[in-house]
Amino acid sequence: MGKRRNHDAGFKACVALEALKGERTVPELAAEYGVHPTMIHQWKKALLEGAADIFERGSRKPAAVDEETVRSLHAKIGELAVANDFLSRKLKPWTGK
Repeated sequence: MGKRRNHDAGFKACVALEALKGERTVPELAAEYGVHPTMIHQWKKALLEGAADIFERGSRKPAAVDEETVRSLHAKIGELAVANDFLSRKLKPWTGK
């Protein structure tokens, strides 16, 4: 099984734009760039869906923050910090520190 690769946004945009141009088929682009045709179709779809956002006024809208989620995440961080502190104190006799 091959290693999963992460492509940067610029590469995805370039390939998706070439697919939109229609000068070459998706299988041809997939062979040239070494990616699966399904990925090119997904990138092309994402490009088309997100293109309108570029022209929105005030394009950078802050993401809505769910206060309940923030509270639960802070509680979880607290639990993990306590557990980490407890374990670090219990491991000291074995580490010699």
